Amino acid sequence: KRTVYKSVCLSLALLVAVTVFQRSLTPSQFLQEPPPASLKQQKAQKPSGLLVNPDSFWKSAKEAVTPTPVVSRRPQAWDVNTTNCSANINLTHQPWFQGLEPHFQQFLSYRHCRYFPMLLNHPEKCSGDVYLLVVVKSIIAQHDRREAIRQTWGREQESAGRGRGAVRTLFLLGKASKPEEQSHYQQLLTYEDRIYGDILQWDFLDSFFNLTLKEIHFLKWLDIYCPDVRFVFKGDDDVFVNPTNLLEFLADRRPQEDLFVGDVLHHARPIRRKDSKYYIPGILYSQNSYPPYAGGGGFLMARGLAQRLHHSCDTLELYPIDDVFLGMCLEVLGVRPMAHEGFKTFGISRNRNSRMNKEPCFFRSMLVVHKLLPTELLAMWELVHGNLTCSRKLQVL
Repeated sequence: KRTVYKSVCLSLALLVAVTVFQRSLTPSQFLQEPPPASLKQQKAQKPSGLLVNPDSFWKSAKEAVTPTPVVSRRPQAWDVNTTNCSANINLTHQPWFQGLEPHFQQFLSYRHCRYFPMLLNHPEKCSGDVYLLVVVKSIIAQHDRREAIRQTWGREQESAGRGRGAVRTLFLLGKASKPEEQSHYQQLLTYEDRIYGDILQWDFLDSFFNLTLKEIHFLKWLDIYCPDVRFVFKGDDDVFVNPTNLLEFLADRRPQEDLFVGDVLHHARPIRRKDSKYYIPGILYSQNSYPPYAGGGGFLMARGLAQRLHHSCDTLELYPIDDVFLGMCLEVLGVRPMAHEGFKTFGISRNRNSRMNKEPCFFRSMLVVHKLLPTELLAMWELVHGNLTCSRKLQVL
């Protein structure tokens, strides 16, 4: 009898264990009453909360019941505080690398160094309702250009009219490229910034190839400190801008749209002549043409696109030509820049001796005209905003 009793108990225990294993239930759940028929019909989960969908087998019950909250990745302040960047020595022994010009070797050796500390910052520029943020690329030594812009198209406004917010201006700078000039120029720049309070500066050298660094640093700064600005105009410090025409163009635009407008170049080919400032070796870019991009001088973009542009640029390797690099970032987003006749990259006429390039009636109808020296900018501004009478009005908006 004792042997039979043990066998029965062992068989019953074995039956319970097999049933628990097959149903993925705990012993306490096994002893509970069966769930209602309506719950049995739900294929998504069992009463235990465990998924039965094979595609979701490795998901936990907690993931199935409670969705993961979306957390913003935007830092609350500039989060790069030290410069810890060394050359990529793995490239130096490559045969293709040794055949490059020294400035391309330097660029590629430090291309992985993307972000640097801030030396001068003005997050207060984005306090309140900012409709248009005007951002100008400059270098330390070109104080005269910044001063001319402050007196003309870079002048700030508390209201852009029609109930719109303020117009604010900032200049983007790195450090002096020559070590012997850095201390002297930095003191002058600090004094200039103390007077005007409109300079953003980062701890990298100002050079042609580092213009791309200004693009990504500004986009990150905008994402951190200026997420609510409606529109951004970004330009060089040698252009003429008509703010009235910019604001008129933006009147029926929305900050959420994919707006990126300027003097767009299509099917531009990389320059292979080594004597050109824009020379690009084939090893750095092997394709026959660039994606569409807005040429030098200036462009307008909406807030929504600027934020997406920041994240798309972080997915690409840096490229030495900043305008082309932004075109590559736009291509990642699937956004085509919009061409506008009011943006003149090469002057109103490509013939620099043409009288059109000195005619104020043409300037009054444009949005952006490249290139003018500070004295030319001041003189043209006075002509355009003086008692100017034109025979006919050009419609470029």
